[in-house]
Amino acid sequence: MIESLLVANRGEIARRIIRTAKRLGVRAIAVHSDADAGLPFVTEADEAVCVGPANPAQSYRNVEAILAAAESTGARAVHPGYGFLSENAEFARTVEASGLIWVGPGADAISAMGDKINARNLMAAAGVPVAPGTTDPAADLDAAVTAAAEIGYPVMVKAAAGGGGMGMGVANDEAALRTEYDKVRSFAERMFGDGSVLIERYFPRVRHVEVQILGLADGRVVALGERECSVQRRNQKLVEESPSPAVSPELRARILAAAVRAGEAVGYRNAGTVECLLDTATREFFFLEMNTRLQVEHPVTELVYGVDLVEEQLRVAAGLAPTVDPDALAPRGHAIELRINAEDPKRFLPGPGAITTWNEPAGEGVRVDSGYVAGNTVTPFYDSLMAKLIVSGKDRAEAVERARAAVAGFEIVGPKNNLPFFAELLTNDEFLSGDYDTGIVSRMR
Repeated sequence: MIESLLVANRGEIARRIIRTAKRLGVRAIAVHSDADAGLPFVTEADEAVCVGPANPAQSYRNVEAILAAAESTGARAVHPGYGFLSENAEFARTVEASGLIWVGPGADAISAMGDKINARNLMAAAGVPVAPGTTDPAADLDAAVTAAAEIGYPVMVKAAAGGGGMGMGVANDEAALRTEYDKVRSFAERMFGDGSVLIERYFPRVRHVEVQILGLADGRVVALGERECSVQRRNQKLVEESPSPAVSPELRARILAAAVRAGEAVGYRNAGTVECLLDTATREFFFLEMNTRLQVEHPVTELVYGVDLVEEQLRVAAGLAPTVDPDALAPRGHAIELRINAEDPKRFLPGPGAITTWNEPAGEGVRVDSGYVAGNTVTPFYDSLMAKLIVSGKDRAEAVERARAAVAGFEIVGPKNNLPFFAELLTNDEFLSGDYDTGIVSRMR
């Protein structure tokens, strides 16, 4: 096992990685910005190094400072968590060139999946279903208009280098396409340094279903079930559950097999997620993207499959066999994750602030992965995620019941939070039925 690990991230995911590292006897090293010096992940690490000011570009995305911290602390490996540098192929290459172990997929796999158009083409070649769309970037507006006419409206306009629900727009006709194309291209250039645009068929009523894959040290790729991620606002997830209430055993077999083929197509190692859209009318699924990192929602898979995915990541990176039998993986029960954000529960606008009260729920089937405690401040410099409330039960009904009680028992005073939204969702008939799609939040509003 790796003897020392630098966690190149912050908040709840850094704290969660540190927890597993310490359980395994791995020395856990945190890096932090000036703004995060008082957060729990810093104090819980065996060692911590300040890598810069609040601005992420000068701290959590500062490759030179992070590698200097690894050298000064004698770190043997680097875990990037999610966000920041986690899907930066050059960072992965630089880490390995520095003689460190990269806890993630190879840089080539990150590069291959980082461009949505390249990823679509690779998946199509591997026999993974993809939605109708362009096989090359739409070089200009005229090319986008021509492509949309061939694909058929409505279309989704996407930043080819985007991710996390950012850099997307829907066009129902040519006039809307002309507006959305310019908006997405400008956003992509500003945010990702790449203005390449993909045009793809838009499905008005879909579910967002993803598969957790794990590329093992021996070269095999295995799938650890699917997660339902259709409760979203602005194309960003709020709730995830596993198994998906929309997926039958027959569909599960097909979608998991496709996800394994996707991983095999790029020689995938370590943890990753294959995201798909499921057409509610036809029950067809299409490849959306592959996230070459650990997902925010990985705990629901952990609870349903009885596995610690961070431990499995470390074992793969160290060249060790997994703790589970890949040929005997089977789900047990049901799990639901609620993302507790510092945001207004109606309009979902950020609401940072000092935390004066923070009381987490507890009890059977209740887990909280949090990044804060009372006395901390949620600053405006980073993502609004404060904690993940994860509940599990013998079936979906029991998990929902425990989620209601846990939401009612979670007390946060100071920053705005979306707990009232979850209280509403967990009594919503559409959600309770399990028959919902990505439009459920807009229908609630």
